[in-house]
Amino acid sequence: MSVFASAALRSSVISRLRAAGCVFAEDEARILLAAATTPADLGVMVRARAEGRPLEHVVGWAEFAGLRIAVDPGVFVPRRRSEFLAATATALTGPGAVVVDLCCGSGALAAAVAAAATHPVELYAADVDPVAVRCARRNLAGAGALVVEGDLFAALPVDLRGRIDVLLANVPYVPSADIALLPPEARLHEARPALDGGADGLDVLRRVAAEAPGWLAPGGSLLFETSERQTPTALAVARAAGLDAADGWCEDLDATVVTATRR
Repeated sequence: MSVFASAALRSSVISRLRAAGCVFAEDEARILLAAATTPADLGVMVRARAEGRPLEHVVGWAEFAGLRIAVDPGVFVPRRRSEFLAATATALTGPGAVVVDLCCGSGALAAAVAAAATHPVELYAADVDPVAVRCARRNLAGAGALVVEGDLFAALPVDLRGRIDVLLANVPYVPSADIALLPPEARLHEARPALDGGADGLDVLRRVAAEAPGWLAPGGSLLFETSERQTPTALAVARAAGLDAADGWCEDLDATVVTATRR
């Protein structure tokens, strides 16, 4: 019998994770046992997780919308609530649509839209972080996406102006003062620019919304995630940019998404 099939070993891993404060110790133990290739490898992984590294960074992947997304150390870990953003975007993605994942991180949103689409799409992704860009290129290699590095729209090919049908922008929206309140997994192990949205959490959104009308096709939409508390201000930001904006909420995921459409 494999050492990884040992009930005693599984129990030991669960106990170690629980002692470290892991709420979902049993699920995490299952993932770590499946990912480890040797007992020594398992020991290193359990120790790293117990020391506070995100599980996704320890095993090198995250589950998102039914996909296994590669997540390198330091890269923003896709949250399950963002599956609502991906599903909302997919519903707007018609045949041949031009889809852009701005602030793409690992490229999870673009990967989810590409996987769910029943027809070809023209796919792009961009991020300012070179580590995230390398990760996204791996995740989107099979989707025919162009993944580019740069600051927001400055990274995109200029011929996309006025052509984007679906613009996903999962911008950072945590207020700067609240960063210290985040779980240590995020606060210590994810790049701060992927989390920090400025004084009220909406600084990056303001930049995206201001430029979005010039990049969207007529009837194209900017979609972004926000918190329930920030929703009224986020809607006002999108409308001030000349977009028709409405919000949607998913109870199961406790997720709020704003869809802002070019008239």
